[in-house]
Order: sequence, then C-alpha cells, then structure tokens
Amino acid sequence: MSFLTLLEASKRGLGTTMERAVIQIFARQAKILQFLPFQQIAGNAIKYNREDTLPGVAFRGVNESYTPSHGVLNPITESLVIIGGEISIDNFILQTEGADTRSVQEAMKMKAIAQDWQLKFFKGDSESDPKEFDGLQKRITGDQLIANGGTSGGDPLSLAKLDEAIDNTLEPTALVMSKAVARLIGQAARKQASDVGGLISFDVGNFGQRVMSWDGLPIITMEDLNGQDNVLQFNEAAQGGGSTATSIYVLSFGPERVMGIQNGSLSARDLGESDTTPHRITRIEWYAGLMIKHGRAVTRLSSISNAAVVA
Repeated sequence: MSFLTLLEASKRGLGTTMERAVIQIFARQAKILQFLPFQQIAGNAIKYNREDTLPGVAFRGVNESYTPSHGVLNPITESLVIIGGEISIDNFILQTEGADTRSVQEAMKMKAIAQDWQLKFFKGDSESDPKEFDGLQKRITGDQLIANGGTSGGDPLSLAKLDEAIDNTLEPTALVMSKAVARLIGQAARKQASDVGGLISFDVGNFGQRVMSWDGLPIITMEDLNGQDNVLQFNEAAQGGGSTATSIYVLSFGPERVMGIQNGSLSARDLGESDTTPHRITRIEWYAGLMIKHGRAVTRLSSISNAAVVA
C-alpha cells in the first residue's frame, strides 16, 4: 500500500490533467498538504486499532511458567467528509471576456477549499458542525497536551518546553506554528547577547520557498490566502484563562502516524451548461478525512503568548 502526499501523487501522473492541476493549487495554498500523506480507503470510513498498553513480559526460572497477558488496543473509526463547491459562469461572460475567466474562478474556488480544509485540520469540531471532521486542537488531550505555562493569557514560548514537546512525540518530522511564533524563534536565535540559543537552518521547499528548521525539524508556518496569521492565531484559551494564546504542534507524518484518508482523489468536473440557466458549471469535490494512528504521533504545546522567547 502506497502512502503519498497529494503533491507526490500529482508528480507521478496520478489522476486526470485537471485533477493534477487542482492538486498543485491545493498544495500551494495549504502547506500542511505538502507534508501530509494520504491513504486510499474503500467506503466512507476506516476502522483500525490504536495501540494503548503493551502486553506484560517477565523473566522466568527453569521449569517455571509465564503469566499470560495481552496488550490493549483501542478501536477507532474515522469517517470521510465531503468538501467542495461549484462555479457557475454566465455564457455571456465566457463569450465576451474569454474562457480564461472560468479558469480564474475555478482557481479561486480551489484556493478557498484548500484554505478551509487546512483550517479544519487544526480547528475542526464535529460537535459545532457535524459535516466536518475534528481537528488537532480538539483531538489532542492527556499527556500529548503540554502547557507552555500557567499564566492567564499565556506565557512566552519556553524552548525547554518546546524540547519537551519534541521529545514527547514519536519520531517527529515537523513543527507547525504561526508565522508570528516562527519570527519569535528566529529573533531569539539571532540575539548574540542572549542566553536563548537554538539550531536554526534554512532549506528550499517544494515550490522554491525558504523553509526554516529548528534542530533539524522543518517549521511549517500556517497562513491564509492573504499571507495573514489567521490559522493559529493568538486567540486560544490559555492554561490560566484568557483567549490570547496560540499553540505549536509537533507532528509525526507518515504511515502509522498522522495521515490523511481519501476515497479517490480530488474531483474536478465540467458539468457543462445548466438545464435551467445559461451558465456553465464546474464542480470540485473531495472525500477526505484525518487519521492519527498512534497516540504519540502529535503533541500540542499550548498557552504560548506573543512575547519574546525564553530559555
């Protein structure tokens, strides 16, 4: 079974020409999709077991026996959700302004879908809207939720707490945060007279953009279509109360870790002219969801305030 990001799938020529173009737009607009592998599933949901407790082991003497034991597996079911939209362009506009007008509108719709899916990846809440999936903020609890501090409104990012969150994650592959927090980390690393240090490096991403890394882990900065910090804003409730904090997510992407699920690929279809109006219609849909297959595949470091980083 292959596990590919959408971008990798498009590079291998999977899907139609239109679908590959859609994927390219999606990946550019939603950075998380450049890293998140997807598993193809049959039906509208997938059932699997998440490891909880390992079976017991022991040493034994000659002629002694073992005490039988077994591990604990928690059954999990993840369902697909439907996200998409339609574009309707008047024939008059197409004839007088050209076919490119339709392409521009389709691209705008794809960008909007990508932006919304990325937001739900973090902030989705099926209790508020049963049609969407639960995002990381709602899913991460217990030992995988680490408070950066206990002050009302949040505390300055502690690099010691960040290290703790990284160590708490099984085989971490990336750090996800707002652009504002990434700037604070970069500023801290550049202060020669400060006790705050770090291992900052830069590389080139899939689309030629500069990617910053912290101690070998790429930093994925979340932003909306306008480049604004409207995904992981400083509007989360902090440990001590007050909704002026944000979070950093330490993720382990890959099989048996954090993955997307989908049935088929992104579908972009030209439905032709409407039967009731002189419009040509394009429908874009995606049947996709989120799966966390290991309990330590994600750690959320919460209660981070907009202040200079501390050691």
